[in-house]
Amino acid sequence: MDDGESLSHSRWECKYHVVFIPKCRRKALYGQLRPHLGEVFKRLAGYKESRVEEGHLMQDHVHMLISIPPKYAVSQVVGYIKGKSAIYLARMYGGQKRNFVGQHFWARGYFVSMVGRDEGLIREYIRHQEEEDKRLEQMNLWR
Repeated sequence: MDDGESLSHSRWECKYHVVFIPKCRRKALYGQLRPHLGEVFKRLAGYKESRVEEGHLMQDHVHMLISIPPKYAVSQVVGYIKGKSAIYLARMYGGQKRNFVGQHFWARGYFVSMVGRDEGLIREYIRHQEEEDKRLEQMNLWR
């Protein structure tokens, strides 16, 4: 494990494939939100000593390959990223100057899968997910 990260008494390599969606699967990730959201996710992950290794914003969901140190729970980091990015979106694009209870951008929950030796496959999947979705939509038109 030469390429792993290190803490004071351990070496680690903990990578996860995470997928989450906007509330009601709104197709709101395009347009003015999309160019800024990737940087927001990377900055927020950095606050939890995590790193977004790969990511792609689909029309109605987010894929990311994220490296999280073992001292943090996956749920803690993903919850932090979703919560703080929702606040950022409300402030920047919702015209709200403060946080209001009950207004959520992201749906509850997420999908997570631990990435082991298949990291290259997961990276490829995330990079080409949009083309694959378009291809599947075209196939469904003929049914």
